[in-house]
Amino acid sequence: MGLYTRILYIGQSIKLIDKRWKSTLRLRRIDRLLIANRGEIACRVMRTAKRLGIRSVAVYSEVDKNSLHVAMADEAYEIGPAAASQSYLRGDKLLDIAQRANCQAIHPGYGFLSENVEFAENCHQNGIIFVGPPSSAIRDMGIKSTSKHIMANAGVPVIQGYHGDDQTNETLRKEARKIGFPIMIKAVRGGGGKGMRIVNSEEEFDQALESARSESQKSFGDAVVLLEKFIKEPRHVEVQVFADQHGNVVYLHERDCSVQRRHQKIIEEAPAPGLSDDLRRELGGAAVRAAKAVGYVGAGTVEFILDKNTHSFHFMEMNTRLQVEHPVLIWWNGKLRWLAGENLPLSQKEIPIRGHSFEARIYAEDPQGGFLPGSGVLSHLSTPPPSEDVRIETGVREGDEVSVHYDPMIAKLVVLGTSRSEALSKLEAKLLEYNIAGVETNVNFLLDLARHPEFSSGNVHTNFIRDYKDSLFKEIQPTETQLIQAALVMILEDQLDEIDEAQLRNDRYSPFVVESTFRVNYLHERDLKFQFREKDFSVKVKFTNKEEFSISCDNGKSWKKVSGKISKVDTKTILNCTINDGKTKIGVYRNEDILVLFDDRGKMQFNLLQSTFSTEDDHGSSTASSDKATAPMPGIIDKLLVKSGDAVKKGDPLFVLIAMKMEYVVKANRDAKIKDVMFNVGHNVAKDSVVVQFEEE
Repeated sequence: MGLYTRILYIGQSIKLIDKRWKSTLRLRRIDRLLIANRGEIACRVMRTAKRLGIRSVAVYSEVDKNSLHVAMADEAYEIGPAAASQSYLRGDKLLDIAQRANCQAIHPGYGFLSENVEFAENCHQNGIIFVGPPSSAIRDMGIKSTSKHIMANAGVPVIQGYHGDDQTNETLRKEARKIGFPIMIKAVRGGGGKGMRIVNSEEEFDQALESARSESQKSFGDAVVLLEKFIKEPRHVEVQVFADQHGNVVYLHERDCSVQRRHQKIIEEAPAPGLSDDLRRELGGAAVRAAKAVGYVGAGTVEFILDKNTHSFHFMEMNTRLQVEHPVLIWWNGKLRWLAGENLPLSQKEIPIRGHSFEARIYAEDPQGGFLPGSGVLSHLSTPPPSEDVRIETGVREGDEVSVHYDPMIAKLVVLGTSRSEALSKLEAKLLEYNIAGVETNVNFLLDLARHPEFSSGNVHTNFIRDYKDSLFKEIQPTETQLIQAALVMILEDQLDEIDEAQLRNDRYSPFVVESTFRVNYLHERDLKFQFREKDFSVKVKFTNKEEFSISCDNGKSWKKVSGKISKVDTKTILNCTINDGKTKIGVYRNEDILVLFDDRGKMQFNLLQSTFSTEDDHGSSTASSDKATAPMPGIIDKLLVKSGDAVKKGDPLFVLIAMKMEYVVKANRDAKIKDVMFNVGHNVAKDSVVVQFEEE
């Protein structure tokens, strides 16, 4: 993989196991590996296992039975219902399957049980290798309050906060006052933004605390939290470390993960922009001290909060597992291999920084709608081809479903360049080639982010999206060119369908098979209707001949001469279009419900409305009603906070929705009286389902 780090510690790095198991490891060979995970990370581990000659065993929930990681595995076993608590988090089931399948080791990937001390120790007790760091390090670093005490004693800078055992509301509120607002509430076992809330004032504290505890309990089985002083303009910089069993530790430099939404990373780059060599060495040295303080063995990540203005930094947490962002790191020769028990192959001075890399996480979500996660079928999926400087980590294929039950990540796109500017240009180009239809994604947003002048200059921080909201979230409307292209796709594809049908009927007299200068449809004017974000657009088409048309987007006030051709190139459908004298070439996708254009602006997805051959103009509109509260995304009703007959004020919480492992509180949009509650706790609801009905105003 060129200069990318391949940190998939299977086989080539069995030494990542607890030192206590060292004597047995030397005598054991891993030829069957159970991957206790799903999606992209399971596929990534399986690819590495295959290269090493290790058979992979997959597990899957009921909703994952047709997923890519199941198809890739040599063997696969169903493990339970969709809910992770009944499937992927069931360590007893995983161990049972590992023993039945004669697996010598379990790789936990990231998330789920990857940092679960009890699971790691149960593996050892059952004679199964846990592919990960020492369980003692997982324990010490897995609880944020404990880890901060250890880091402070090791001379690693730690941010001001409260990490105590007293978890009463009164004590936490008192400590928050002492720290001073704004503060951050964090689940002690948290990660990925779950169980985390920013509190700007004491008035917000109780509700934020309850929400953080609830989400933490669901995600990690633990509701304990800590408090930290919130740095207003922070950067999120993390350092990759590797440690062997002989006390040697090196750092693979740093990556910047500052640009985030919902406290979750969306784009990473290595190295971090704008840091001096001295600061890089300080960060690396602190990360090495952190690893040594807990007797770490293997690959890990030490995360720091870096003040954007002063460049002072503080320890945040250590991830004792394979990291989501590992692929973006740069390494001397692209691979890290050493045998169990051996010393690290390189010293710190032999690990230079070469080039620059970006990793963009592609999600099924709606950036324009507050980054709310989505779900649905990937009707169309076409990606840039992998190469030495382009890497794609994914766990889905065209036709797969992004499930409401798990993280909505579709893929990670990683690019490498000799410089930051070259890598950024390459990222933009490859995002344009990442074509997805059927679900809303963040690809367009990533494009806008990559093109933003402040991002291009390296001015990154965790408030980036908030601070540049106006320029990142401009109102999007289809252009006249896009509407003409959409209409042309409809006309040309309908013609092709009619030709195919005529040929199937062997209709020698069909005007679509016989060359003719006359065709009935040529005399007609066709109305086509498209919908984009609930706004309707009408396009008129006059048939000049079978290859040329006149198209109007302003109800016949002006017309453009249009011609074009549709062709297939690999998995893509390409439209070559001429509008008056201008030529364009774009990717397109169409099914019964949607029509999608892929051009230099990214994706433009239209919903298809019924079209006719009449000239009647029909503009419809849809507005949100103030007499109801709807589900903003597909999910599960976790709490109902109101009942029929209740009176509520604007801003009062109505119900709590769980979706994509996150908790969302839906509030009243006006003062109202509750007429009816349409669902019960535990019910699955689709996006836009009416959950609470108000009395009419």
